[in-house]
Amino acid sequence: MTQRIEPHVRRLLARFHRERPLRAGSLLITVFGDAIAPRGAAATLGSLIRVAAALGLTERLVRTSVARLAQDDWLVTRRDGRLSEYRLSPSGERRFSDATRRIYAASPEHWDGQWTLLLLPSADGRDRLRDELRWLGFGQLNPGLLAHPTRSCEDTRDQLLAAGARPSQTVVLESRTGDLAADRAIARQGWDLADLEKRYARFVRAFEPAQAATLGDRLDPESAFVLRTLLIHEFRRIHLRDPLLPLTLLPDGWIGESAYALTRDLYTRVFDPAERWLSDTAATLAGSLPPPHPGVRRRFGGLPAEQSVS
Repeated sequence: MTQRIEPHVRRLLARFHRERPLRAGSLLITVFGDAIAPRGAAATLGSLIRVAAALGLTERLVRTSVARLAQDDWLVTRRDGRLSEYRLSPSGERRFSDATRRIYAASPEHWDGQWTLLLLPSADGRDRLRDELRWLGFGQLNPGLLAHPTRSCEDTRDQLLAAGARPSQTVVLESRTGDLAADRAIARQGWDLADLEKRYARFVRAFEPAQAATLGDRLDPESAFVLRTLLIHEFRRIHLRDPLLPLTLLPDGWIGESAYALTRDLYTRVFDPAERWLSDTAATLAGSLPPPHPGVRRRFGGLPAEQSVS
C-alpha cells in the first residue's frame, strides 16, 4: 500500500519546531538560497509571509526575522508604496554562491595528494578569520595553521580577500606528504569526523521514512515544498560543516555518501511540485516570480528534464 507523505511532513515540521531556540531566520535563509535565489533572488514581504506560513512560522516572526537578516547584510529591502520586497544583498549573494556549490556537490572521487595550507596571523582578528575559513571547509591543525585538500591557493586567496584579510596577514602555500596514512591522520586531526558521522546518521534516520513515502505517491505541491525546504535546511546545516574530503581520506563506508544519495533522490522527487506551489504563492513587486534559472537543474549532478512550472 502506498504511504501518504503528509504525516511524514508534519512529523519533520514538528521536529524542527521543537528546536530551541527556534531558528526562523535560518529557515528563511534556506528558503532564499534554495528556492528564491534561482528565481530572481527577490520576493515581497507578503508572499514571504505566505510561504513561511506553510512552514509554521507566524507573520510576526517572519517580519522580525527578515528585518534581522537585513541588519546582518543577508538581505536588502525596497518599497513601493505600502508594499516591500526583500532580495539578497551583494554580500548575501557571495555567501550563497559558495554555499550553493558545496550543498549540492558530492565529495570528490579523486585527489592529487596536494594540500593547501594557510598560516594565520597572531594579531587581533585571527579568531574571526579562522571561523570564516572553517565555515568554508578548512580544517584546523593548530591555532595558527589551517588546511584544505581541494581548494586551490588562488581560490583561498580570493576567499581571504572576501573575508577582509590583508594579503600581508596570511601565508598560503601548497604541500604534500606523499603518504596516505599521514594524509588520513591530517584529516582526523583537522576535522571532527566522528561528530559529523553522528549528525549524518540522525539525518538519515529522520528522512528515510519520507523518502519511502514518496514512492508512487502523487505529491501535494505544498507538502512537496515543505519537505524540500526541511530536507535542504537540515542537510545544509550538516553538509556545510563537511569539508567534502576526498573519499580516499574518509573512513570506509562513509555515511556522508548515503546521506548525500538520500538527499539527491528525495530532492529530485519533490522539486517540480514544490516549484509549482512556489509559483502560485510567491511574487515580486513586478509580479510573478521569473522561471527558475537553468543552472538549478545541475544540482545534485543533474535533475530530470524540466516539467511545466506555472
